[in-house]
Amino acid sequence: MERVRLTMAQALVRFLDAQYVSLDGIETKFVNNIFGVFGHGCVVGVGQALSQGGHGIRFLQGKNEQNMALAAMAFAKQKNRREIIPCVSSIGPGAMNMVTAAGCATANRIPLLLLPGDTFACRQPDPVLQQAEFFDSYGRTVTDAFRGVCHYFDRIERPEQLITAALHAMRVLTDPADTGAVCLAMPQDVEGEAYDYPVDFFRKRVWHLDRRPMANSQLDRVMEILRKARKPLVICGGGVRYSEAGDALAAFCEKANIPFAETQAGKGTLPWTHPLNIGGIGVTGGKAANVLAPQADMVLAVGSRLTDFTTCSKWLFRQDAKFIGLNICPFDAIKLDAEAIICDAKAGLEAITAALDGYRSAWGGEIKAAVDEWNAIVDDYYAKEDPRGLSQTRALGEINRFMQSQDIAVGSAGSLPGDMQRLWRAGERGTYHMEYGFSNMGYETNGALGVKLAAPDKEVYTFFGDGTYMMAHSELLTCVQERLRVHFCLFDNSGWGCIENLQNNQGNDTFGTVFRYRNDKTGELDGDILPIDFARSAAGYGLKTYTIRTVEELRAALADALTQPLPVLYDIKVVPGTMTPGFESWWRVGVAEVSTQPRVQAAYAALMDHVKDTREF
Repeated sequence: MERVRLTMAQALVRFLDAQYVSLDGIETKFVNNIFGVFGHGCVVGVGQALSQGGHGIRFLQGKNEQNMALAAMAFAKQKNRREIIPCVSSIGPGAMNMVTAAGCATANRIPLLLLPGDTFACRQPDPVLQQAEFFDSYGRTVTDAFRGVCHYFDRIERPEQLITAALHAMRVLTDPADTGAVCLAMPQDVEGEAYDYPVDFFRKRVWHLDRRPMANSQLDRVMEILRKARKPLVICGGGVRYSEAGDALAAFCEKANIPFAETQAGKGTLPWTHPLNIGGIGVTGGKAANVLAPQADMVLAVGSRLTDFTTCSKWLFRQDAKFIGLNICPFDAIKLDAEAIICDAKAGLEAITAALDGYRSAWGGEIKAAVDEWNAIVDDYYAKEDPRGLSQTRALGEINRFMQSQDIAVGSAGSLPGDMQRLWRAGERGTYHMEYGFSNMGYETNGALGVKLAAPDKEVYTFFGDGTYMMAHSELLTCVQERLRVHFCLFDNSGWGCIENLQNNQGNDTFGTVFRYRNDKTGELDGDILPIDFARSAAGYGLKTYTIRTVEELRAALADALTQPLPVLYDIKVVPGTMTPGFESWWRVGVAEVSTQPRVQAAYAALMDHVKDTREF
């Protein structure tokens, strides 16, 4: 067997450079870039392997480990999981910084390869700088924290272990049902150790994403349930997007006259103008879907995780409604006691459509009536004037109308995801990019970099609040460094407006959710609002910035931004509390069972009333 002597890090880079995926005969190189923040745990290992060349992987310089990993996750999501950007870090805090991003990727079922440095496998210099020691086991290191948030974890303690570790990493990264974060922890001495690797290990390897068909017995069970349903409803989840099953979904719903509602991950798969598209469903959904959903006697959830936001904490649907879970992932398919149909979304929908045999639902004019009413509500929010200043929904509407159909909208946390699932009118397929499985504050500011790297020919607009900006915005500088024009839309409402709204709605007074000076008299954080100049902050990184308080200033800024060569930030000063309300929805949160506050007591009583009407499983 022919062999080549390489360090473990050199072998890793060469292996990653030779990985491909194939779906429907279309082959895609899986790794073209790699993110890194270099430190003593990796700079002379993976750093040396990258710098000496002999590969086709471009190095991207991250500024914070968590933030670059969020950018990598967003890249993979925008690429429909067909390409990834691995992330390299040093040991200790550099490694630990990526744990949050690992949880985010796993929650959203997005492939993310993390390559943190680790302490010495030989243990000779222990304790090394940045090593945390655990008294119960000398073999435990901080990278063990990744075990709880990754779908696959391995520690490469000998250079030859890379062979099995890398192959299993790729197995998980390319598995549509069992994907998420993957961690290969790399002791820093092992990164530089050499081994005579088989040359065949570095051959071009194609991982085939074969579509799992629906079994005949599964199809029989689906049709038996469907034929008994008078008013079925489809929930379009992220699996429809990743399976590229939008056309198959449209064909099925049109042939059977079945309305479909969208989750955050499924939104934009089909046009918002489709007559059977009843919009976002659940806690952040609109009125059309949330009024029609309780009428459904059968729900076909396609590629959906059926989270509490989608189901209104299992309250939205009839107790006797039958569920079918059409999903490539068995873990998701059985939720809400569904009939589990384990198959590819596109293949499954096509099979059901072919077997309809004249079946059509009993839905009538109520679909159009609900959609028309909802569109009028959206128009109103997008045009609504507020005498106090610029409202959040008005600003969102102006940007939505300005953007072209191919432009991409990015979001993740705060009140904006609710506004966007309800109100946003997505353009072309793949232009609504929302991370809402983890609702990771900071994803918006950093993920926008990943989205732009994935779609460099498109304008990318990312939407976030002032609270998110202050948590994580390091990769704005990377956008400047890479000369990427990204539009950062910062909605400044002087605090965590979404959480203040939740706080108030559950009977609590505002406490700790608004950015105020500490009051010398009361000793509490109830002084004047903190005046923060976010435009000036971003300008320090080199962005073109705009401070906006009116519709006219917003329109002018949007137009001018398209003439700029670098990223831009819109510091949009909006009136606090001007987000959308819930529409016929409910979300279960932990309201205090005992309180001296009458409004909290009332909120707990309302909670108990809703719990009576929820499904238990």
